[in-house]
Amino acid sequence: MIETEHPKLSVARQCELLELLRSTYYHHPQPPKEADLALMKQIDEIYLESPFFGSRQMTRWLQREGHVVNRKRVRRLMRLMGLTAINQKSSLLKKAASHQIYPYLLRTLKVERSNQVWATDIIYIPVCGGFVYLCAVIDWHSRIVRAWELSNTLDASFCVRAVQRAMAIYGKPEICNTDQGGQFTSAEFTQPLLAFGVRLSMDGKGRCLDNVLVERLCAASNTRKSI
Repeated sequence: MIETEHPKLSVARQCELLELLRSTYYHHPQPPKEADLALMKQIDEIYLESPFFGSRQMTRWLQREGHVVNRKRVRRLMRLMGLTAINQKSSLLKKAASHQIYPYLLRTLKVERSNQVWATDIIYIPVCGGFVYLCAVIDWHSRIVRAWELSNTLDASFCVRAVQRAMAIYGKPEICNTDQGGQFTSAEFTQPLLAFGVRLSMDGKGRCLDNVLVERLCAASNTRKSI
């Protein structure tokens, strides 16, 4: 959009016309440092074993392992990775204000057959030079992964594709359980399922273990290792 060789308008004038700060134009984002990526891999492995670790406990653990780090750096990297200690919180999940929330249906439900309940969630995966996200669909009864999709963005489309792929192969579930994240409460995700007659179930706020099967997928298969 900015033409550095424009015959009449300087870069400063073009930025002014576009209401763009010159510092923004000249800024070049830097890739993560190799040292940070290595430390983030270590943090991710520790988090798989101890998901209740916050930045304080994580810092102490890393220091015992010989890493020269302070809490400020660990907290910054954990925030960048989207990792928080698993415990009861008043606002654990983020949803759009206009999105409809559905009740949790599995509390007293006896799951006795495949395709009775599917669980869906998003798993963070660090990769060389950045991050990707995995949406997995698991059958609650058989514990089998029905389908999965990878994405480098957190929009709802890859979650929709994962469920559609599972349904194309295995048929529709009776209930689909998710958390209250914006991807799963969006009309893009919920409306196709409702159109097929699938009942929607969503974890309650602060109920970090309601969708525990998908949470365990990371530790069980080590899919969150760097690739």
